[in-house]
Amino acid sequence: MSHSSATSPQRGSMMLVSWNITKACNLTCEHCYRDAGSPQPDELTLAEGITLLDELAKLGFRMVIFSGGEPLLRSELYDWIRHAQKQGLISVLGSNGTLLNEERARRLKEAGLKRVGISLDSIDPQQHDRFRGSVGAWQLAVRGMEHAVQAGLEFQIHTTVTTKNIAEVLAITDFAQQRGAKAHHIFFLVATGRGKRIDDVIPAAAAYEALLEKILVKQKTVSVELKPVCAPQFVRISRQKKLATRFEKGCLTGSHYACILPNGDVHPCPYMPVLMGNVRRPGGFTKIWQEHPVFTQLRAMEYKGKCGVCEFRTLCSGCRAAAYNQSSGDYLASDENCPYEPKTAQSS
Repeated sequence: MSHSSATSPQRGSMMLVSWNITKACNLTCEHCYRDAGSPQPDELTLAEGITLLDELAKLGFRMVIFSGGEPLLRSELYDWIRHAQKQGLISVLGSNGTLLNEERARRLKEAGLKRVGISLDSIDPQQHDRFRGSVGAWQLAVRGMEHAVQAGLEFQIHTTVTTKNIAEVLAITDFAQQRGAKAHHIFFLVATGRGKRIDDVIPAAAAYEALLEKILVKQKTVSVELKPVCAPQFVRISRQKKLATRFEKGCLTGSHYACILPNGDVHPCPYMPVLMGNVRRPGGFTKIWQEHPVFTQLRAMEYKGKCGVCEFRTLCSGCRAAAYNQSSGDYLASDENCPYEPKTAQSS
């Protein structure tokens, strides 16, 4: 990869940023990567957020994921969505869904939100409530889905996979279709934030591999879009098994994706706590995105171990956040959640 393409991602691919607009949250989820609860005292102001959105549009980003914490706890959210739309940015929202009442759903739709993602981790309300740390969370999340439908607002379901719910993931897909969801995004747990305390519920690599194949097979029978998140090897499996997916690239971190924290700190992704600067400093997000050596390294894809010699390296890239957390800080290390042994390694 040339120096210019390493610092300037291809224009033909959609670039997106996850902006955690607040650390405040009304739930205490076991796995929370942001360890959310109370707001940070120095979260970006309305004006700073507008400046950031302007930067993202100028850099060629196409989508902003407003998340948290619980983003519905920030009153500025609606103004930011409206401004993003003016700048040609697609706005989506990641929420636990419990606060999505009729009024908020209507306001989000009017502001120009494209879609809201609502977390649901089990068909069993009690299991979901235990994972989310709040009795009644399941019922409120499902009600939030209903409010979205009534407001004409697209929604999708987000599920975090653990050993406790891995057997019912495809049943949640069926539930998503029955409820009118546009997509079911299936998140493979990365042990960061509060997730470090429950790393014993991360399924084994073979179990991940089996589920990913089942997800790709399931896509043939449902109209909702299925997307594994933080399990980029699904792109390899789709090629090996000739199972169709519209996604052409696994991990987008650094090349087409970045994360901005509530106070403006920039990380490569929400699950990789590598501080690369702050948008409030001279040069803003633009300087970090274009010049930071971590982004340059990730774009060069000079991975180590079996990821570095894998014939699917450019398609998959391995989950860089998983590699970082498994190796105690090396985001270029192999992703041990993938059991595949590269042919190049076998022949050498």
